[in-house]
Amino acid sequence: MSLSIYNSLSRNKEKFEPLQPGIVSMYVCGPTVYGHAHLGHAKSYVSFDVVVRWLRQSGYRVKYIQNITDVGHLTDDADEGEDKIAKQANLEKTDPMEIAQFYTRSFYDDMDKLGVLRPNIAPTATAHIPEQIELVEKLIAKGHAYDVDGNVYFSVQSFEGYGKLSGRTDQEALQSGVRVGVRSEKRDPSDFALWKKADENHVMKWRSPWSVGYPGWHLECSAMSMKYLGETIDIHGGGMENKFPHHDCEIAQSEAATGKPYVRFWMHNNMVTINGIKMGKSLKNSVNLKDIFHDTDPLVIRFFILQSHYRSPLDFSETAIKASATGLEKLRETQRRLREQQAGTAEFDLAPFALRFAEAMDDDFNTPVAIAVLFELSKAINAALDRQEGIATASRQEIAKFLHRAGIGVLGIFNIDGHENHKEQEGSAKKLDDVMEIVLALRAEAKQNKNFALSDKIREMLLTTGIEIKDTKEGAVWSAENRMKPTR
Repeated sequence: MSLSIYNSLSRNKEKFEPLQPGIVSMYVCGPTVYGHAHLGHAKSYVSFDVVVRWLRQSGYRVKYIQNITDVGHLTDDADEGEDKIAKQANLEKTDPMEIAQFYTRSFYDDMDKLGVLRPNIAPTATAHIPEQIELVEKLIAKGHAYDVDGNVYFSVQSFEGYGKLSGRTDQEALQSGVRVGVRSEKRDPSDFALWKKADENHVMKWRSPWSVGYPGWHLECSAMSMKYLGETIDIHGGGMENKFPHHDCEIAQSEAATGKPYVRFWMHNNMVTINGIKMGKSLKNSVNLKDIFHDTDPLVIRFFILQSHYRSPLDFSETAIKASATGLEKLRETQRRLREQQAGTAEFDLAPFALRFAEAMDDDFNTPVAIAVLFELSKAINAALDRQEGIATASRQEIAKFLHRAGIGVLGIFNIDGHENHKEQEGSAKKLDDVMEIVLALRAEAKQNKNFALSDKIREMLLTTGIEIKDTKEGAVWSAENRMKPTR
């Protein structure tokens, strides 16, 4: 069976073959780094991590790009409002670059715990301002964009087929623009910003041919994708909420600039709900990964996510997490039993299970079915081990290799060093948490007594050991060797 992927653009499953034989170009929209990662981030990046893993296991060389948005993403996700990172910087009384770098480290810390592989390249928007300016210049020269007093907008009417990914009509796009308060300087309400003129109080700004300003949110992904992967790429991924306006705008500006198809396969993961209610910061039910990891093995969270197809909603509840922990432990127990058997004589037919696992993954990365195959395999292994003849050494070795490939290489749900080792690490981490609680309590007491010299000395001494303290509006937050945790 060959790999088929559901293409959000065609709204059908299609046989996948890369543009260049043996090489897959893949771009996934990364986080806007103004806060700690939440469960929605985990759903997206675990899902696309498995896509990358399966492509590589299938023999492809995958060039995987995942950007970091550190400028230009405004609070209304369109052309109005404050820059999300600048707004957070004002709340924490610091500068935007510190916010971006702090939360970028926090994001990778959480993804590392979830077993998410790092991308080949993780470009930032601020490091690619020249490429974005060049793209705007090209669009203006081709008549697809216009300058109004230092603000540059893409003319939606100049590009036939705007909204073909989301399925929104021009009238729906117009109404969306009206809802957020359209700037009267636009020629058409559905036009979107490529470059924004900054006022004198705006911190993040650069010189351009039109004004001192900053790029629109949609611009960075097109510029960076084409820089590192070419004008047409194989796969572009992101959350369903990014279809409109973000991905529709990406398509319009990219294809208008090059005259070529921008993306061959669009992939979108579904949303997370909390006890049946959509998760979101505005609803104040967003689940912070650092809080979850305090009580739950991150690989249980990864296992929980993969029990739902990437295109299906994921409902988070304590009951679901407990069930996932129990299920993952059953698979781990089978691994242990397999390792501990001393001798056996019976052959074990692994082939049907391996075939069905591969068929599930080739069917649009169907991880729930792949995991169901692992449970069936686990049941068959335990039944064989319970019989007097056991499992022959050659068969056990073959099974162990498959479990390593499927459970570690593809799904990433098994610990390389074993579950017991994770428990030891978890215990050490808990001890460090407790020690830091005491240290930060003493530092807080020093600050309350206006002994700022002692407070600063504690911070500086901790920094020499690799532990960094950051004071935020919500309280002190510390990080150490890829670990980051808010104080309770």
